[in-house]
Amino acid sequence: MGDVLMTIPVIDSFARQYPDVRITVVSRPWAKPLFDLLPSNVSFLGVDFRGAHSGYHGLNLLGRRLLGLQPTHIADLHDVLRTKWLRLRFNMAGLKVSHIKKGRRARKAFIQSEQKTQQKTAFEKYADVFRRLGFRDFQVTFHSLFDEGGADLVKVMPHFNIDTRPEPYWIGVAPFAAHEGKVYPLQMMEQVIKQLSKCGDTRLFLFGAGSDEKEVLEAWAKRYPHTESIAGKLQNIGEELALISKLNVMLTMDSGNMHLASLAAVPVVSIWGATHPLGGFLGYGQKMENVIQRSDLPCRPCSIYGNKPCQFNDYRCLTGIQPEEIVKKVERRK
Repeated sequence: MGDVLMTIPVIDSFARQYPDVRITVVSRPWAKPLFDLLPSNVSFLGVDFRGAHSGYHGLNLLGRRLLGLQPTHIADLHDVLRTKWLRLRFNMAGLKVSHIKKGRRARKAFIQSEQKTQQKTAFEKYADVFRRLGFRDFQVTFHSLFDEGGADLVKVMPHFNIDTRPEPYWIGVAPFAAHEGKVYPLQMMEQVIKQLSKCGDTRLFLFGAGSDEKEVLEAWAKRYPHTESIAGKLQNIGEELALISKLNVMLTMDSGNMHLASLAAVPVVSIWGATHPLGGFLGYGQKMENVIQRSDLPCRPCSIYGNKPCQFNDYRCLTGIQPEEIVKKVERRK
């Protein structure tokens, strides 16, 4: 999810700088509401890797469909087995093709180095793909998918009655991530929720997906005032982004919700455990001053994606962060 979200600032910038270029984004259907917010020269083609486009036959079907669009340039922003196969077909058709260079050697060196320095961001790596296609002057100039003030919630979500705003300060909390090494312990996160909910001028919105996450969030919402679980209440990711656009601040892990909030130019307080914000995946436009991490552990980051088990079996990179530190950082955004 995060990889797709990080392409949006780049594609939006490219579409605006080259309005005469027709762009077709090929991705999973869940992303369509987001790409629909981009300029009119951007269209979206959803793919179904579990159905029509599954396996060798389905991938060839997709390849024929894409060739039928008569493209002149192919930008592979993913570089996985499926896109490698499609690139081969496009090269054989004589199209100009470029793909992302992930820099795996540089990532490994970053993990092993004692002194962490800023790595090339994913956004710049995506931009380089377009530059290698011949658009050498391309620059990423994205700010937000919305005008100042965010989305019109009454228009976007008429079924979800939150058009009144008795509390002036709205906080979003997304406590989950894809890997355990990126998730702040839930019992400690509950303490964060408890402390933030005591502020009378504050309203908390809890974001998550799946039955287990929904159960946790709904329990917190019942337990603490001024707190509402959003899990299962929104129709699609476009509605989620619309609500996020109205927040004053978003509290997240190193996760897709960090990147989602960044698309609406919402300040994000992000918690980093097994991964590191200098690795190139900090949310677009986000500031290091809003990052919460332990800088006293030589074992972190242990991986770029946070998918490796903790060598000490205690995830001290996360358990060593006190709830009070997080609350203070979020409240400071006022």
